[in-house]
Amino acid sequence: MESTGEELYAKPCFRGYSRGKETLSMRPRRSALFMPGINERAMQKARSLRCDVIIFDLEDAVAPDSKIHARGLVREVIEQGGYGNRELVVRCNGIETPWCHDDVETMVTTDVDGLLFPKVERAEQVYEIRRRLDALDGPKKNVWVMIETPRGVTNVEKIAESPADVLVMGTSDLVADLRAQHTDNRDSVLYALSRCVNAARSEQRDILDGVHLDLENNNSLEKVCEQGRSLGFDGKCLIHPSQIATANRIFGVDEDVLLRAKQITEIWAEALSAGKGVAVMNGQLIEKLHYEEACRLIAYSELIEDV
Repeated sequence: MESTGEELYAKPCFRGYSRGKETLSMRPRRSALFMPGINERAMQKARSLRCDVIIFDLEDAVAPDSKIHARGLVREVIEQGGYGNRELVVRCNGIETPWCHDDVETMVTTDVDGLLFPKVERAEQVYEIRRRLDALDGPKKNVWVMIETPRGVTNVEKIAESPADVLVMGTSDLVADLRAQHTDNRDSVLYALSRCVNAARSEQRDILDGVHLDLENNNSLEKVCEQGRSLGFDGKCLIHPSQIATANRIFGVDEDVLLRAKQITEIWAEALSAGKGVAVMNGQLIEKLHYEEACRLIAYSELIEDV
């Protein structure tokens, strides 16, 4: 039986928050803005935008005859620096295209944090990507993968078990491949969204919701961000700077939630000192799971301040 490479990679360690002697490893990804790799001015402007993640796009945003030029532009702006603590990711062309190999070789020696690969459908593809990256000289890169086809959704559990660090929903392509319709409540893809979130959480992976195409209706953006947050997504992919503030607010930690989290940690500490395994706050039962979530929110809010 042919090896998939799975045996070469141990299960990932816990990637959420932790307290005490353990190390905090999560990273804010509330807003991930796609920037066209062919638009140098836009990429320069991104240095002043308040998004958590910048995704330099070499795939959909670049015509075939401009792929090589865009690759050079992206490398140039990354080497110039100035993006602060934002997470930098490059979306490469598809692994079956003639451009992917050179995309990877060009970006692997830069300071980008991760490489995003579109239309990933099988775990074996991720193992092969990881092998290729490990064989190249340069800083270690996170592997981001897009789930945007029915087959990708069908295999998402295995993909999440592979060395994929972050999952990204490609809802536009998914709707098209399903022969479904774009609806305000996204009922045509709710099954896929929920299944992918569950797969990501099973393996302690971060997962980002897909883009929202209506740039003129902020109310609809708020609704889909609220829905994505409710489903469990860590953040939202964006296509315009005007969408950043909404995504940051909804996927962030507001003051009331943070205050409640701090109160929970205080009450829980008092309960433990009294030898109790539960506490009561404002008439509501507080258990260990509430304390752990409160700690996560407090730690997450502190990380957001550093972006």
